Amino acid sequence: MAWTIFEITGIIAFAVSGALTGIHKRLDVFGVLVLAITTAIGGGIMRDVIIGNTPPLTFRDPTFFMISTLATIGVFFTYRWLERFKHTIKVFDAIGLGAFTATSANLAVQHNLDSLWIVTTVAVITGIGGGVLRDVFVQEIPHVFRQEGYAITTIVGAVAFYYSQQYYTGNIPMYLSFCITTGLRLCCIKYGWNFPVLGMDSKKAVSGNRNPGN
Repeated sequence: MAWTIFEITGIIAFAVSGALTGIHKRLDVFGVLVLAITTAIGGGIMRDVIIGNTPPLTFRDPTFFMISTLATIGVFFTYRWLERFKHTIKVFDAIGLGAFTATSANLAVQHNLDSLWIVTTVAVITGIGGGVLRDVFVQEIPHVFRQEGYAITTIVGAVAFYYSQQYYTGNIPMYLSFCITTGLRLCCIKYGWNFPVLGMDSKKAVSGNRNPGN
């Protein structure tokens, strides 16, 4: 049940993120829908292929496809309200990142891929996969290469899951992974934590990170 809740949370969060991005890029309704679904399920498809859970769950069960579609329809009616909030896309992206990091790390262990390297790699690829596809489709440099510690937060969350499962049973490791990944990502957004940008004046880089926007 906890795995399903986290997975649905990630699907909805990434679908909203993708839909808002499509609307900002002035795509038509079909383009927004495709971008939202790709963002929502792209990382999960990559994960399932890597761990050998084939055909991917999305192709065996249309539930996640339907959920991402419904979330996108919801955005169509509420995007003007959502746009009032600063960093809306980034916040939903952070929630999706935390949810998919937790579920993917857990799924890797369930498939007996229980080394730290594999668990972390699967979690990172799942967490960033959909977002990378989204950004590539709208011809932007993926957030993972330019936004506040994007991949690092996923790595920290996956490592937290790996070690916490050795001490805690049940769903506690997933809860910890989700909270750590999402919380750290939100802190990066709020405080502008980032790696230095080569070839840029440090003051300009900091100023650029603090500019408002979604």
